[in-house]
Amino acid sequence: MGIKKAILLSLVSVVLAGGMLWYHHRPLAPPAQATWEDVTGEAQRGGYRLITTEELGRLYQKDPQGLLLVDTRQEWEYRSGHIKDAVNFPLEPGWWGRRRAKSPLAKLLGPDKDRLAVFY
Repeated sequence: MGIKKAILLSLVSVVLAGGMLWYHHRPLAPPAQATWEDVTGEAQRGGYRLITTEELGRLYQKDPQGLLLVDTRQEWEYRSGHIKDAVNFPLEPGWWGRRRAKSPLAKLLGPDKDRLAVFY
């Protein structure tokens, strides 16, 4: 391999690596504000139900051990205050974040399919 080819391949590698790093760390526009219709539509498509804070309070007072409370905020937000006994499981917005979280989330939820899990 000639010196010119080696230099060209090195430059191409640097440009590709730089492009990949930029793409991964590029600034993203903040997501649009979700409407109540967006939230209820996603709940229906996902097969889960929405509950009010009052319902959550009643369920928590009745059987706190029967609930799995999952705080989906970032760790620093969780540390600043959370519902007692809640576990922290930061979720990134978007389909890629949900896909990456699928296996760790299944592990967190465990085999008990009847346990009520509340995400907030």
